[in-house]
Amino acid sequence: MKSIEGNFDDHNVDKLLREHFVELRSVSPAGSTHVLDIEGLKESSIKFWSMWDNDELIGCGALKFLSKDHGEFKSIRVANKFRNRGYGIKLIRHLINEAKILKIKKISIETGAGKFFKPARKLFALCGFKACEPFAHYKKDVNSVYMNLDIN
Repeated sequence: MKSIEGNFDDHNVDKLLREHFVELRSVSPAGSTHVLDIEGLKESSIKFWSMWDNDELIGCGALKFLSKDHGEFKSIRVANKFRNRGYGIKLIRHLINEAKILKIKKISIETGAGKFFKPARKLFALCGFKACEPFAHYKKDVNSVYMNLDIN
């Protein structure tokens, strides 16, 4: 598995991110959707990576800097072909390692509370994330679950 930083111009990355955006918007109530579009992922406070198996896109994910040592994972997505094959854990572990290199000590995530998001919550729990209170700009929301991981 190889990682490429910031390659938004790749057709496969663009397509995966657009599918991610459309799907999450379709399953999240208005006012409770926190998915970033491609322009949002290009902000200077965000690092983005895509993961590849040779020329095939496995998935992608981003790290948003909330402070010098606190980050938030955004837009973690595994391509349909690679789902249910252990790549989600590999992708999250890769992103955790990238966060460590960047001197991040705590990683937080916001994900949905509904049935659709249950696999994501399970995956993050398997990677050591624990439920927490809302962080950064988030507020309590029955449609959101907040989790974090200390990576000292």
